Amino acid sequence: MPSIDTSSRSKRPAASTNQDRAWQRMLSGRRLDLLNPSPMDVEIIDIAHGLARVSRWNGQTKGKFPLSVAQHSVLVERLVTRNSPNLDRRWRLAALLHDAPEYVIGDMITPFKYALGGIYRDIESRLEEAVHIRFGLPAQLPDTINRTIKRADQMAAWLEATQLAGFSEADAKKIFKRPRNTPDTMRIRPTSPEKAAEAFMKRFELLGGHNRD
Repeated sequence: MPSIDTSSRSKRPAASTNQDRAWQRMLSGRRLDLLNPSPMDVEIIDIAHGLARVSRWNGQTKGKFPLSVAQHSVLVERLVTRNSPNLDRRWRLAALLHDAPEYVIGDMITPFKYALGGIYRDIESRLEEAVHIRFGLPAQLPDTINRTIKRADQMAAWLEATQLAGFSEADAKKIFKRPRNTPDTMRIRPTSPEKAAEAFMKRFELLGGHNRD
């Protein structure tokens, strides 16, 4: 496993002084410390299982099933591949994992994230770094890759908002930025948690994802 640079972490303020209780037991049996997560306690089966049961838009979407973060993640990776067909496979894997921290901290709507401020972003960042290192990615992605993923994420948000979350295009334009070339013909159909987790795992494996022991 690649060595972990802890220099930046040591400068971060602790999110809580009661670290004895800041962990969660995963179905894989791993015990994940939420404040100082170890890459070795991150398992893809836990991520797929958790993301498939976390709802986008706080569950306020049309259909029999809520739109899960797992399904959203597959959509974003699909859009990244569509926008940048020659992109290296590991950056497409990074796109699939872009919301991975939400398997333990949930998917909060953007206004609430801003309200929580630095504490939320710090915990999210630590989890993201642990996920990246676990699966052979750099702890912090290059800026160009972050921008590529962000653009696809904005495309996905627009499609989800107008197709599933009850926004008219006029309303959506007031809140969301619609990137150019967002595919109007791409349809989203929320699936069951089991199918969402299965699709997420399939993409992970096809993109060469595996644990770095």
